[in-house]
Amino acid sequence: MHSTALITGASSGLGAEFAAQLAAQGHDVVLVARSGDRLAALAERLTSEHGIRAHVLVRDLAEPDAGRRVAEELAARELSVDLLVNNAGFGTCGRFEEISGARDHDQLMVNVVALVDLTHELLPGMVERGHGAVVNVASNAAFQPSPYFAVYGAAKAFVLNFGLALRQEYRRRGIRVLTVCPGPVETGFFDAIGTRRAAVTGSMTTPEPVVRATLRALKRDRGYLAPGFGNALTAHLTPRRPRTLVAAIAERVTRGVLAAPINAPVNAPINAQDAPQAPVAPSTLPERAA
Repeated sequence: MHSTALITGASSGLGAEFAAQLAAQGHDVVLVARSGDRLAALAERLTSEHGIRAHVLVRDLAEPDAGRRVAEELAARELSVDLLVNNAGFGTCGRFEEISGARDHDQLMVNVVALVDLTHELLPGMVERGHGAVVNVASNAAFQPSPYFAVYGAAKAFVLNFGLALRQEYRRRGIRVLTVCPGPVETGFFDAIGTRRAAVTGSMTTPEPVVRATLRALKRDRGYLAPGFGNALTAHLTPRRPRTLVAAIAERVTRGVLAAPINAPVNAPINAQDAPQAPVAPSTLPERAA
């Protein structure tokens, strides 16, 4: 009997790569995003290439009851989930007062509320079966305050701390919980946010090595992962206190985003996660984000 992985934001970027690598390992997959046509094409390809079952579930995770509706559809299809990959997300950047409040609200609904709701819906079944795993995609932005990415960075800090707390709660009950904190990844994230200056370090990786490192870390039961040598180095060397100093350094790193116009379309894809944020290394005062 195949295990089943549910991946949010599966229509592109990291989500599509998670689906591809998990299918290659023999997992059935449930693909969740707003883009039905892209999900259907991905499902057909994965089924053909790997002989697994790929289920398409079209859902806008910004909706208040998205998590419950996903769970209801899984129940209607008699599907149980062994691995939940909370990957969907998007960001905003710029001066806080110039960012649409509605856009930031939707960002929190996708990046935080849907993530928690889906975990609430699916984790109890894993506990009952005595096995399972949750992977939460955060960002390097989780490690420090992020001026001009204030809501995004705070949401990712929530994801990291939420994941670490759950890991401690469930690690002796057969459930693995991993939080991955990538730096900038070449995905649709930067199209949705409206500027490539959001990659404030200037360098990017691709989804394949990030997902490969994440699945390897999950097998090793790691608590969190900052994939990539440079990303890990800055994540672990960034000072944590005094917090106001860290925020001041972060502002110098991220202010470059203000130099470019922000052209994020109102209905930009929001289920195509995320790559972002710039590590704040004290030694690199001028310039980035994830």
